[in-house]
Amino acid sequence: MATEFWVGDATGWTKDFDYQAWAKDKMFYVGDKLVFKYQVGNHNVFKVNRTAFKDCTIPPANGALTSGNDVITLMTPGNKWYICGMATHCAEHMQKLAITVMEGSAPAPAPDTNSAHGMFTYGYQIFSAAVIFFSTMIVA
Repeated sequence: MATEFWVGDATGWTKDFDYQAWAKDKMFYVGDKLVFKYQVGNHNVFKVNRTAFKDCTIPPANGALTSGNDVITLMTPGNKWYICGMATHCAEHMQKLAITVMEGSAPAPAPDTNSAHGMFTYGYQIFSAAVIFFSTMIVA
């Protein structure tokens, strides 16, 4: 099942936020989505290569995502790099994100053992009640 990640969580896509720390404990898989939320006109998003990421090289403006609610579906495994192309946001304010996308999809969550236990207990209670009911019918 695909996961939708809001880049920066409640902070969104903005200056002076540690996106590498944000991404550090997350696992990204093919099919997952990155959502870049920001105020239109203040920021943008560029998908770049490793060199452009490292050097904060801003590509031509026609490649920018600018909606303020940009959704990028991670289509292939491997390293991915994103930067803000506004003024010095990348170079001086660290507005950039590097992630590694894994093959496959996120593992399914483990079943809730409490729910399974509750269903078993409820089923056992119904069964016991039925046995008692039919036992009293036969005796009567």
